[in-house]
Amino acid sequence: MRALLLALLFAAMPTAHADEAAFAPVVPGHAIEWPKDSGAHPPYRTEWWYATGWLETPDHQPLGFQITFFRSNTGKTPGGSAFDPSQLIIAHAALSDPAYGRLVHDQNVARQGFGLAYAKDGNTDVKLDAWRMTREADGRYAVVADAAGFALHLTLAPTQPPMFQGEQGYSRKGPSPEQASYYYSEPQLAVTGSVTRPSASGKTNASVAVTGRAWLDHEWSSTLLSSDAAGWDWLGANLDDGAALMAFKVRARDGHAVWAHAALRDRDGRTRQFGPGDVEFAPARQWRSPRTNTVYPVAMNVRVGEMRWRLNPLIDDQELDSRDSTGALYWEGAVTLSGDGGNGRGYLELTGYAKTLEVNKH
Repeated sequence: MRALLLALLFAAMPTAHADEAAFAPVVPGHAIEWPKDSGAHPPYRTEWWYATGWLETPDHQPLGFQITFFRSNTGKTPGGSAFDPSQLIIAHAALSDPAYGRLVHDQNVARQGFGLAYAKDGNTDVKLDAWRMTREADGRYAVVADAAGFALHLTLAPTQPPMFQGEQGYSRKGPSPEQASYYYSEPQLAVTGSVTRPSASGKTNASVAVTGRAWLDHEWSSTLLSSDAAGWDWLGANLDDGAALMAFKVRARDGHAVWAHAALRDRDGRTRQFGPGDVEFAPARQWRSPRTNTVYPVAMNVRVGEMRWRLNPLIDDQELDSRDSTGALYWEGAVTLSGDGGNGRGYLELTGYAKTLEVNKH
């Protein structure tokens, strides 16, 4: 589950003037068709392609990266111009560098059109100006993001089949069946390429070769979260033995779980699903942002069934401020996992800590 909050907040902005019934519904029993469904689904309200991962430089320094492309259906009728007002393309990119001390990020948004911003159907091909993610015939993803102060030029190569979340890709996000998305992940992606790292002096650093492991989520939906949802905690992790873990908790305003779910695929390819009663996120240590004064539980104890993990951040300061594009402020960062379920590395996303989610329907 990627930043459902972010995309839904943007899609629910008053400028959309859209009736929720105008969007395609998410229904159970509709299996994801692979690889056709790796492309865009314009009739649905929101959609995103989300890649995160751990990288290593030649001198064994760790880095975390994130790049996300959103497609938002505004509900407006396509016009006669080269710009398409019915579709917005949004992009975020970030790099977590312990040598720099905090996460550096960039963002952009544009109406679809002129070949400058688009999300194509049939196969992953999304673009926003100089940022792009494409899926090649052999399944590899080419990722390019020349952002402000840093750059990502990466190839993500599959080592495992896609992991369809929930029931063949139908993933519940709340107590009502319509509170759902279509959702699959591609864990254990082998990463090669280069990054340009941020510089504390303000000078442009030279690019450095990197290798690593990544996780890719693709999700599309038309519905809002439960009205009492305040935010969520989400984890996608590549375990060292080749296993893959996805877990999330949608939090109510009083902190209890509105909904929770997890999926664990073991190194032999067997997947187990876990319902709300089998998933817990418990804060272990908090960090206060010096910029926004928001307190985030950057270290977590996670339980899935009888298995337990401790999550620790690569660096504490991985706060991402996207208020200029999606309106959200949240923490999203590289974490290590250790526990009786095995060790690994992944990404943790914490939303709704700066401001409680307000679900508005228009």
